[in-house]
Amino acid sequence: MSKVLVVGGGPAGMFAAIFAARAGHEVHLYEKNEKLGKKLFITGKGRCNITNASDMEVLFQSVVGNPKFLYSGFYSFTNDQVIDFFEALGVATKVERGNRVFPMSDHSSDVIGGLTRELRRLGVKIHLNTAVKRVGELNHTFRYIELEDKTKIEGDACIIATGGISYPSTGSTGDGYRFARELGHQVTKLYPSLVPMEVKEDYVRELQGLSLRNVEVRLYHERKKVYDDFGEMLFTHYGVSGPLIISASALVGTQLAEHTLRMEIDLKPALSFEQLDARLLRDFEECKNKQFKNALDKLFPAKLKPVMLAISDIPMEKKVNEISREERHGFVNLIKHFPLTVTGLRGYNEAIITKGGIRVKDVDPGTMESRLVRGLYFAGEVLDLDALTGGFNLQIAWSTGYLAGVNAGNSRPE
Repeated sequence: MSKVLVVGGGPAGMFAAIFAARAGHEVHLYEKNEKLGKKLFITGKGRCNITNASDMEVLFQSVVGNPKFLYSGFYSFTNDQVIDFFEALGVATKVERGNRVFPMSDHSSDVIGGLTRELRRLGVKIHLNTAVKRVGELNHTFRYIELEDKTKIEGDACIIATGGISYPSTGSTGDGYRFARELGHQVTKLYPSLVPMEVKEDYVRELQGLSLRNVEVRLYHERKKVYDDFGEMLFTHYGVSGPLIISASALVGTQLAEHTLRMEIDLKPALSFEQLDARLLRDFEECKNKQFKNALDKLFPAKLKPVMLAISDIPMEKKVNEISREERHGFVNLIKHFPLTVTGLRGYNEAIITKGGIRVKDVDPGTMESRLVRGLYFAGEVLDLDALTGGFNLQIAWSTGYLAGVNAGNSRPE
């Protein structure tokens, strides 16, 4: 029996501790907060989107950073196994739109409760309010962890599952990156991801709180299209948010760190230019004696109408029957290409995950063991792995946590 020390009581850390304990090892779990799963508690708006029930191809397509590295992980502990695992712990699940899997109760606390009960049943020693300050090695082999009070705890294996630096109030303050660097590992550049975007145009403030469904969002760097998707978005006082925007941030965040991007919103993607022009003609025919500003009630939500009038080339006092074909076509074009300039992402305080992390070339993808320090393992968001929203990032945590847990302790120091 080996002594396995797990640093970090989030999803990857709890999973690693459970499977190391199931393998018969003595397991100690160290968490700097007063309770386990603090960030897990707020995921999925408090409902905890534990995984995604799509097939494996979709899982890999949804991983943005280093999907090939996860081949062993995703196949060693699949999304189906995650669902079975929680069902066995008494956490009933359900599948919602987009194959997102949630606890039946809609409470993340039930997920944390199930994991905590299993940790206790297995005899894992949980050390809360205990910050690890250093991970020590000798001759490229893990030897001990050092706590804040200078106490050194020796072990046969250590699993670092400290998360990234998103939502720092939950304890994600980048400790794992520091441990990894001190032990010779490279950490790639870090970015906030799955996060809202800031835009330059002042008129978004007038749109604050407006949610748009069934729109198409396109992002361009100069003339090159870098993102295009369909769904729901939200205007905020600083810019844009909502599912479409959050997903886009995972794919264009690195570009936004260096350039502004041009955003176009197709407000009526179900209609072609010609169909929308015909629709506008019909609306104008019904309101032919009205001013332009009074002829748009059927087309837009109340909050959007004044902005569309302000950025249109048609004078708002102009009579509808005086609007030229060119002016009308220009307005159709505006509806199909509503313009915004994206200047950057919001910060880590609002980011669901961190993009970047410990370089995966330094880690064995089949075991999660460091290639540089024997007996040292990594799991979860601390690694340079990230995915879109929809339960995929938690699947990364479970799969890598599982591999680290079942393999830790098998490589005893000599």
